[in-house]
Amino acid sequence: MPRLIAVAAIAWATLSSPAAALTEIHWWHAMPGELGREVERLASDFNLSQSAYKVIPTYKGLYTETMTAALFALRSKQHPAILQAAEVATATMMASKGVVYPVHQLMREQGMELAPDAFLPAVAGYYSDNGQLLSFPFNASTPILYYNKDQFRLAGLDPDKAPATWPEVEAAARKLAEKKIPCGLTTGWPSWINVENFSAFHNLPIASQDNGMGGTGARLQFNNLVVTGHLSTLVEWQKNGWFDYSGRTNDAERRFYKSECGILISSSAARADIIANASFEIGYGLLPYWPNVAGAPQNSIIGGGSLWVLRDRPEAEYKGVAAFLSFLSRPEVQAQWHQWTGYLPTTHAAYEQTRALGFYERNPGTDISIRQITLNPPTANSRGLRLGSYVVIRDIIQEEIEDALAGRKSAKAALDNAVQRGNEVLIRFETTDQ
Repeated sequence: MPRLIAVAAIAWATLSSPAAALTEIHWWHAMPGELGREVERLASDFNLSQSAYKVIPTYKGLYTETMTAALFALRSKQHPAILQAAEVATATMMASKGVVYPVHQLMREQGMELAPDAFLPAVAGYYSDNGQLLSFPFNASTPILYYNKDQFRLAGLDPDKAPATWPEVEAAARKLAEKKIPCGLTTGWPSWINVENFSAFHNLPIASQDNGMGGTGARLQFNNLVVTGHLSTLVEWQKNGWFDYSGRTNDAERRFYKSECGILISSSAARADIIANASFEIGYGLLPYWPNVAGAPQNSIIGGGSLWVLRDRPEAEYKGVAAFLSFLSRPEVQAQWHQWTGYLPTTHAAYEQTRALGFYERNPGTDISIRQITLNPPTANSRGLRLGSYVVIRDIIQEEIEDALAGRKSAKAALDNAVQRGNEVLIRFETTDQ
């Protein structure tokens, strides 16, 4: 309530003052649906908090579409000041010399402070170079398990216990199928969940050179026995009707909240849409793991994206951009974003504020994403990844996964092909895009 009163007072003062031209700041983002509405709310709150700048958020499609739109706009200098890019685009953005205005430099030159150590290490490390923030950590997510408690009751499963291991997931999916649930298990974002996070959670490398975090020259190496065995299992489950593929993005989430699938593994940030649309009681759990793999479970890695500041905008915009990023880093703003969307609180202060308010106690399961990324101290295999043109590589991985699930090739052949084709992309990136 105090926050709303303060915003209203500022708005009244703004309306009562002589008209002044606002500096417009365009922000291109990749947040559809309920998340897009929360983005609009953030921009509106900032705009009401001061009278010099107006942030205008524009949805440009999902991450790949948004980045493609920005690349085309850069050619004609019609690009925005702020671009939301996926976490796996970090290496590509870093290599775009002359395009990016590093956040640490922007804030310093505008006389504002944004300390990297205010952010959770698992988040800040993804977007930093030598301890300096290159982009603003905005929406950090990690995959978690959702399940339909009503369908669990119908199948004779414990509605208060999420399946913790993949064998437990199999047993639950089998019982759901016996009750004629169309789909026992599905996942969104297949590469992010079933290769990248699966590898991190089992403390397995995705690529050499600490998944690319250790420097250039990294090569993919996720075609190991464990990942191959996991994909082979999904292929078998699909044949048996216990698993059902739902595409490359978030169609799986819609299938879950329409009660087509009893178990979903997808982004923690899907929580807002699922709650808004589901007509059943929702359960939450950590990512499953194979108990016979030494070192599992380790910790999951983040997904989502960050805000990059682009160069060659009028100088007047950059002070407003800095003010907006400072606004977004406020504990109360970060805490509200985390609580409403399911994205991680990116700062220590936002997490502590949320905990102190009793949010996690009142909303069981909302702390799962934080517990999961902090389950164990990150290793070289579970800090994240930084690989050039990874958006392209991810599409290759997903294409090969689809071939395996469709029976066009074995799981081993699919993953071997994905590694070979992906490494060709990495080599091309290193030789032409640097």
